[in-house]
Amino acid sequence: MSSLPPNVHISTHPCLQAKLSQLRSASTTARDAKTLINEITLILGTEALASALTSSPGPTDTTPLGFTYPTTHLSPSTISLVPILRSGLSMVDPLSSLLPHPPPIHHLGLFREPSTLLPVEYYNNLPNHLSSSSSEKTPDLTIVLDPVIATGGTSAAAIQTLKEWGTKRILVLSILGAKPGVELAANEWPEGTEIWLAGLDAELTERGMLKPGMGDVGDRLFLTIGK
Repeated sequence: MSSLPPNVHISTHPCLQAKLSQLRSASTTARDAKTLINEITLILGTEALASALTSSPGPTDTTPLGFTYPTTHLSPSTISLVPILRSGLSMVDPLSSLLPHPPPIHHLGLFREPSTLLPVEYYNNLPNHLSSSSSEKTPDLTIVLDPVIATGGTSAAAIQTLKEWGTKRILVLSILGAKPGVELAANEWPEGTEIWLAGLDAELTERGMLKPGMGDVGDRLFLTIGK
């Protein structure tokens, strides 16, 4: 597979690759799929955050035995999570558990119009996204959670929305992506966006599904296949 944009990173962790192989299988149950997504997000999130964050000594604290030690401060200090409804919700808990403090969680609802495959926004609860007069500060880092990047339209639309909202940097975490869609998303705001993936497929079907892919993650998780 030819080279990708420099802001795209694909994990080579052996355990992650084995779990992704299990997640692809049609025989994997909804319960097991949820567990695998949780575990894959933990591994992928650890790698992505190691690249996106830095640490420095913080104030002194005391251990239960009375010894003092320097705490650790993370930078950037303001981080928000933005899962893409609905399947992005499955990645919230494991990613949140990696951060030392609970992050604000906002939501974007986007779906692909079936005939054009173009993204349509139906929900947005970013604080004050309709008003530029608010004094509330946007986060230094916004982490977008979406298990699949297919055509890339949804990811590109989310990146554009978050850029206009005022976030300084965007980290996109996806379990699987199609090369054309990943390239489209990566080029939406390349200087402000990093994309991390567990795996990459080369092509899409005519219906915009990854090939070989792992099916519709939302339908698999919420048992709505065929709806």
